[in-house]
Amino acid sequence: MRIDILSVVPELLNSPFSASIMKRAQDKGYLDIYIHNIRDYSTNKHKNVDDYQYGGGAGMVMSIEPIGKAIEDLTSQRKYDDIIYMTPDGEVLEQSICNQMSLGENLLILCGHYKGIDERIRQLYITKEISIGSYVLSGGELGAAVLVDSIVRLIPGVLNDETSALTDCFQDDLLSPPVYTRPPEYKGLKVPEILLSGDNKKIEEWREKEAIKRTEERRPDLLK
Repeated sequence: MRIDILSVVPELLNSPFSASIMKRAQDKGYLDIYIHNIRDYSTNKHKNVDDYQYGGGAGMVMSIEPIGKAIEDLTSQRKYDDIIYMTPDGEVLEQSICNQMSLGENLLILCGHYKGIDERIRQLYITKEISIGSYVLSGGELGAAVLVDSIVRLIPGVLNDETSALTDCFQDDLLSPPVYTRPPEYKGLKVPEILLSGDNKKIEEWREKEAIKRTEERRPDLLK
């Protein structure tokens, strides 16, 4: 998979993609990430990419021309499965969206900043708008990192155990059951006997029951 990211502060994205699973995915050849500085597409001598908003009001708006040029430059080179804008008023990211996007080959992500982007960019180029929650960040870069991580880990071969992603929270609209590791007892708290039994069928039944119980207690909305 190839992912291109447009940002006015690309340095914010260096760390998330240079370690752990994201780095291994790139080293193994499953992922190519290219981060583009929108300022490179500005014709302003100061490389400004924001301007005052029509109608007045606090906050600057990302200028339309540098973003438009950046998108048109990249789309002239390849076809993207989606051109995504990270924005608080987008569709809230859910596991089903990650699953679907992991099947793609090329994604282009635009990170918002300031007060947002000129609305005409959304009308002309954007095919999907995504939010990672009902709150506001300083820019879309951290949201883009979350989106990329949630997608890439689903690509076959990225995780050492490919079945791991299939048993994550939300894959079956359920939260994950409790998990335990050694030692079998710690400060008087013991690992449930069923997990030590070696009976795989009963263990899976226990896990499913516990997943449903935890979901009912913590996220009953998922069961609807």
